[in-house]
Amino acid sequence: MLELMVRGGWIMWPIMGCSIVAATLFLERVFHLHRAQIKHEDFLSGIYTVVNRGNTAEAVSICDQTPGPVSHIVRTGLLHADEKPEALKETIAKAGLSEIPRLEKNLGGLLTIAQITPLLGLMGTVLGLVRVFMAMEQNAPLAEIGDISAGIWQALLTTAVGLCVSIPSFAGYNFLLSRVERITLNMEYAAEELYRFLAYDRNPAEGTDGRETL
Repeated sequence: MLELMVRGGWIMWPIMGCSIVAATLFLERVFHLHRAQIKHEDFLSGIYTVVNRGNTAEAVSICDQTPGPVSHIVRTGLLHADEKPEALKETIAKAGLSEIPRLEKNLGGLLTIAQITPLLGLMGTVLGLVRVFMAMEQNAPLAEIGDISAGIWQALLTTAVGLCVSIPSFAGYNFLLSRVERITLNMEYAAEELYRFLAYDRNPAEGTDGRETL
């Protein structure tokens, strides 16, 4: 491996650095999104049961102990449940929007690596070809394969390694993006269900305006 790095020239080092960064970003996002994705329907059902018993504090505590954007949205809705329906809906929507940047964190970095590593490989290829022609010129008219092999090695290796980093990085980006989209759909579902529950479906409690109070 070290021999290949040497043959590929200095451009191999930034490519390998990109591979390490890409692996780190991917694993961090996989772990984060795994924690963020919960069984939202079961979670909402449990919250509804607790709230209908009149124990909002316990419901909020459950949200605090549950990771992920769905629990944050539900917690925000519970804490603002006494607002008018229009204000409540806006509050829940804002809570959902604030969670999206957290889900998409570092995805841009992974995509950037997927895009620049082939370019780094191409740069290595160009430098390798320049090295080949310089060797041919210096040893003309009797240039041998040994004189130009170093440049050919550099040209081929940098392109190959750049693609080997870029392809998994791009695949990982799309995999994570699909996870984010799935969680976002869960958030939208939870937000709509929570709004309907808090605004219209809660068991009535003591209040004077016809809406339940927590």
